[in-house]
Amino acid sequence: LREIGHGSFGAVYYARHNVKNEVVAIKKMSYNGKQSLEKWQDILKEIRFLNRLNHPNCIQYHGCYLKEQTVWLVMEYCLGSASDIIEVHKTPLREEEISAICAGCLNGLHYLHAQARIHRDIKAGNILLTDVGDIKLADFGSAAIASPANSFVGTPYWMAPEVILAMDEGQYDGKVDVWSLGITCIELAERKPPYFNMNAMSALYHIAQNESPGLADPAWSDVFRHFVDACLQKNPLERPTSERLTQHQFVARVPARTVLLDLIARTKNAVRDLDNLNYRKMKKILMNEMIETESNLGTERDDDDASSIHDGEGGEGSSKSNSITSEHSLHSQGTGITSSEIGRASCR
Repeated sequence: LREIGHGSFGAVYYARHNVKNEVVAIKKMSYNGKQSLEKWQDILKEIRFLNRLNHPNCIQYHGCYLKEQTVWLVMEYCLGSASDIIEVHKTPLREEEISAICAGCLNGLHYLHAQARIHRDIKAGNILLTDVGDIKLADFGSAAIASPANSFVGTPYWMAPEVILAMDEGQYDGKVDVWSLGITCIELAERKPPYFNMNAMSALYHIAQNESPGLADPAWSDVFRHFVDACLQKNPLERPTSERLTQHQFVARVPARTVLLDLIARTKNAVRDLDNLNYRKMKKILMNEMIETESNLGTERDDDDASSIHDGEGGEGSSKSNSITSEHSLHSQGTGITSSEIGRASCR
């Protein structure tokens, strides 16, 4: 096992199923300490939710194991999240890539909403990609098994206005996931959701009180803008359903799998380049450490030789000792030159 992710719930590990000989992901969750019964109930709820899922755009659940007060959920393994991808590239995704991701998300959301379920935590970090170019909705810890709902649940920056106001004004349905998908589009296009520079409480206030956000860069296409604006209709009655949005031109116009496979290949190449860069940086650090060690050894030898001169008797002894000292001094200077050359080579 090795850890591949973590969050407030616990950690996710990469593992291999010995019987099926396939790679899986294991989500480890503990329910000890304070509110252990409440944590246990939340875990059971997520397991029941996962066990009922059967759709190519929702993460596949394999089973769970219980040891003492720790639950291990076994699920299909994915390469990473859409959030991981923008973190690797340090730039927004391309429009066709956002379109392909949204197409998979909408198919998964339509499946959930048709069964009166709500995800309630759609964001780039919960949208996973597989090696064959599939989109998978994941992390159903906040999901509602019945619609409408009225709980204040989700991640603040992606929350729909009606979720924030639900405690005072009533209930909401699956359209809250459509709002969150619109915010996720902005996240993928600008690397951060709106109001991300504010603390969570301030962001919630602005989401509830302000006009809907939109795409800041005028370079994005009108089709993309229309899709985001439709998702972010403030009034949920005017907001389209996930089923209706599956037919939107923005998601229907691109060959999603081809685009996603290209994105995965591009991301893998970027990761390899980053690994090579980090390796070169590490190699330079190690080389400098070796040079410093040699220089220190040279200095120690100089000190020893100085003692030899002090203790030596006769002119011949002094001459021999001076010769040795001089030799070590040249070696030390040579090392300094080598270090400079290595530094320049690494910079190049």
